[in-house]
Parts: sequence; structure tokens; C-alpha cells
Amino acid sequence: MNIVATESQPDLIKIYLLESKAEILKVIRSPGFTLPSLLFPVMFYLFFGVIFTMNAASMPTYLLATYGTFGVIGPALFSFGVGIAIERGQGWFELKEVSPMPASAYILGRVAVTFLFSVFTIILLFTIGAIFGEVRLQREQWLLLAVILTFGSIPFCAIGMALGLYLKSNSAPAVVNLLYLPMAFLSGLWVPINFFPELMQSVANFLPAYHLAQLGLKVVSMDSGQSVWLHIGILSLYLVVFSILALKAYTKKDKQ
Repeated sequence: MNIVATESQPDLIKIYLLESKAEILKVIRSPGFTLPSLLFPVMFYLFFGVIFTMNAASMPTYLLATYGTFGVIGPALFSFGVGIAIERGQGWFELKEVSPMPASAYILGRVAVTFLFSVFTIILLFTIGAIFGEVRLQREQWLLLAVILTFGSIPFCAIGMALGLYLKSNSAPAVVNLLYLPMAFLSGLWVPINFFPELMQSVANFLPAYHLAQLGLKVVSMDSGQSVWLHIGILSLYLVVFSILALKAYTKKDKQ
């Protein structure tokens, strides 16, 4: 009897699931990342979207979309931007590179972290908005808004990945914060964009957070009236450009 030895093919789905689980557990065990990511958007919305807008019936609904945007882009930028930079500094990133695990599993694992925190943040914001802000939406609106915000974080994952591959571990947190917080303000995530001077409103048109927020606001019919395809196009452009920059940084590092 001839026995033919065959190499078993790796189960990519299992690899993706295991790496995603490992990344999620690692982040959950890091309260310095977990607590701010979940609590900051929720606290800001509770104070500025609910408590201080009691006399403005439409503001809790408007700010639910904008603070939802604020809540999902933070984990994307920090999980990729700061996380990758720190792991590069510790040598853990290089260890992952020489392992037989495909690079796509590492990326998908961090996307899973972003999605998980996005979903939890959205649930908390929706709960506060419905109970304390008296936000009333159709079931389809709640679902569509949640989907837009969750998947809208993907371009920010690309931005974070590029930053994580270019920045050093000691400078990454400061640089990401310097990008994240001003972008959030200038995009009208904290204060409605129509309260800004005309020049600042023009600047917002170039920022990805503004376009994601406008997609969310379109669900509740409170957007600025621009085309859905304009917002999707700008977000897609950011995704492509920063993915290319991340790939360039990765290949350059690999050749050194």
C-alpha cells in the first residue's frame, strides 16, 4: 500500500479568527485604551448632546450622529496608529512578520478591534440618546446609522496604519492626538458645522471625519445637503491614498 504524505493546508478563516480574538483580548486587558475609547465619546455626548441641549429638541439627534463619528474614529486611529508604532518599538511587530501568519490576519485582527469598540460605543450612545435625549428614529434609521458609522471607520484604519508605520513609538500618541482632536472639532463633530465661520466650513470639506458625519446626518435628514456619493468618494480616496502610503512604508522598512 502506498502512503502518500500530503501537507495540510492552513485554515485561513481559523487563523483570522484566532488573531482577531488575540487582538481583542490584548486590548481589553489594556484599560488605558479601553476606558477612554468607550467613555470619552459617551461622556461628551451625555454632557454636550443631552444635558446642555435640553431646550433644543433636535440637538440630541444631530449630535448622536456626530459624536457617533467621533466615537468610531478614535479606536481606528489609536488601535492602528499608536498600536502598530508601539509594537514596532517593542520588536513585537517584527516577530509577527517572521511568523507564518499572513499579514492580512494582523490587519483584520486590528479591524476587528476597531469594529468591536465601534459597536459598543454606538450601543452606548444610542441607549443614552433614546432614554435621556428622547431621540426617536425608525428601526431602519437606527440600523443604517450604526452600519454607516461602523464601516465608516475603515478609512481611518488606513490612516492609522500609515501613521503607525511612519511614526516612532514615543511620538505616536502625541501625533495621533494632534490629528484626531483638531480634526474632530473642525469637522463639526462637537459643535454643528453651521455654527462655524464660512472659512472653517470650507476647511471641513477636506476632512474625512466631516464626510463620515455627513453620511450619518443624512440618515436623520440633518446633513448639509451634499451628495452621498461625494462623501463616499472622499472617504474612499482617503482609504486608497493612506493604504498606498502604508504599503510604501511597509515595503521600505522591509528593504532596510
